[in-house]
Amino acid sequence: MINFDVVILGSGLAGLSTAIKLASDKKIAIISKGSLDESSSQWAQGGIASSTAKFDSYESHIKDTNIAGAGLCDEKVTDFVTKESTSALEWLIKMGVNFTKQSNNSNLHLTKEGGHTKRRIAHVADATGSAIQTTLIEKIKNHPNISIFENYIAVDLITTKKLDNSASKDNTCLGIYVLENETGRVITIQSNITVLAT
Repeated sequence: MINFDVVILGSGLAGLSTAIKLASDKKIAIISKGSLDESSSQWAQGGIASSTAKFDSYESHIKDTNIAGAGLCDEKVTDFVTKESTSALEWLIKMGVNFTKQSNNSNLHLTKEGGHTKRRIAHVADATGSAIQTTLIEKIKNHPNISIFENYIAVDLITTKKLDNSASKDNTCLGIYVLENETGRVITIQSNITVLAT
């Protein structure tokens, strides 16, 4: 059995960014079914939508998102994601993602895509996902509190109900069983927090 504070299942942008944000004071394990650079995030071409420009607003971004969502958007989620997009973009820049800049100055080159009525998409040429993924992987590999398990597949979550068939109402996740692809060996990882970022 191996012990971690946090085990993260998934090595796309959600898993990698979560690991980086938690690793300052926690021992982290990232479980990747292949190599770290094989996630779907790697192939994302578009960019990050954020109403950072002076001519834009959160209200306009929210309105565009709701129209494009054809009435299916959760109001609280849309509001949260839209308002937090600027700080998320700033965090990625701080991590070292080299977003495309305007040719005549150092401002971000923003594009208009999908249902957006304003230019608000920050991008890295036409390979934004790859650029972000590569930058975050470099941070992950150099962080002393992050352990990487490449070519492992999740077998099952370890929960109190599975370990103890009593009638207890609490069902807490205690970690995860993972299969090492190369050897066929199942490893038990105990953790205080288990994040599903798949």
